[in-house]
Amino acid sequence: MTGQIGMNALKVSNDTSAFEVPAALDERGRLTAQCVRQALAMMDTHGLVILTGLLSDEEADLGLALIRQTIADPDRNHCTFASETDNRYVRRDFCSLPATPAVTSFAGMFCKRLEGIYAEYCGRSRSLLEVITLTSYRGSSHQYIHRDPMGVISLLAAVEDVSDQQGGTVFVPGTHMYAGAENRHGGQAYALMELFRIRSNFRIFLHNLQKLMVMRKSAEAPLAPGEFRDRVFSTKWDQHQPNLLRFVLGKNAQFSLRHLGPRNLWKLYRQGKALDQTFRLVQTAPRKGSVILYRSDLLHAGPDNRSPQPRRFFGMSIARDMIETKYWHDGYSPDPTLTANPLTLGDLLAASPAPVAQQPERQREHEPAE
Repeated sequence: MTGQIGMNALKVSNDTSAFEVPAALDERGRLTAQCVRQALAMMDTHGLVILTGLLSDEEADLGLALIRQTIADPDRNHCTFASETDNRYVRRDFCSLPATPAVTSFAGMFCKRLEGIYAEYCGRSRSLLEVITLTSYRGSSHQYIHRDPMGVISLLAAVEDVSDQQGGTVFVPGTHMYAGAENRHGGQAYALMELFRIRSNFRIFLHNLQKLMVMRKSAEAPLAPGEFRDRVFSTKWDQHQPNLLRFVLGKNAQFSLRHLGPRNLWKLYRQGKALDQTFRLVQTAPRKGSVILYRSDLLHAGPDNRSPQPRRFFGMSIARDMIETKYWHDGYSPDPTLTANPLTLGDLLAASPAPVAQQPERQREHEPAE
């Protein structure tokens, strides 16, 4: 049940059974009260829950059609919170979905179905921060372990089966932040979490570099002209590339040389066993129709896609609290149509049902040659 990436022994468990709850719906199409209680217990304890079978195949197909339709648009709005370099070289296609009636209805379906969970965390006046597609292709970078801006409930829906090779999201269960959380583990919880993040990101840094060296001579996912330079030596802002220049200069907030000072290195040596016993990386590989809900401040990362098959997720994020606009845009990328006409949880709960029986015709978006 445990894998690793490259030669760097970044141990990742693929066993997500401890975080799964089978979705059970009542006569109104909402999660049953018992299912809501189980999901909330998972969210509070681990920071995430995987609701299996929440969508029918037809509903998942509708989400996939909306994703394809968006990616086929040459004027789509690319996200800025992830790896912009991966977007530029079509290693990922992280972009926002426009706030059309079809997209709003589809997002509203999730809110209605999950109303019992959202009601526990989010008021009806809280903002819809974004609706996005997270699509990655072979050759993408492995994101660093990070936290999103706090105060948000995020959702990822599998519109197709996702294999572990396709890069399902990696989480570090139990690393979410709440009042008094730092008192766990002998009052060292946050310090240990940060050490675990640094150690994991060092291994991801090496993995990404090694992968790029292999890609220089690979026919499966060859590097485009200028891509190696932009991913390793560019001065451009990008938080999730193995950029040696920004690493040495300490310009990457997620991971750089300043995280490997003598004090941290000594702590990593002293606390190695404690880190292994306290935290673990868990990679999700959800089946079609499964939905992942997680607290935004839970440590997580989007792995690289090591498969020839694209990996696609539908995602959306709803605020739990007021969020300063500056921090909103640090972690979320609303489509201009959503910025111009903001929506709240209450708006989504009142949205018309998604027309599952009248799906838009599927279009195959441009995908990079494998």
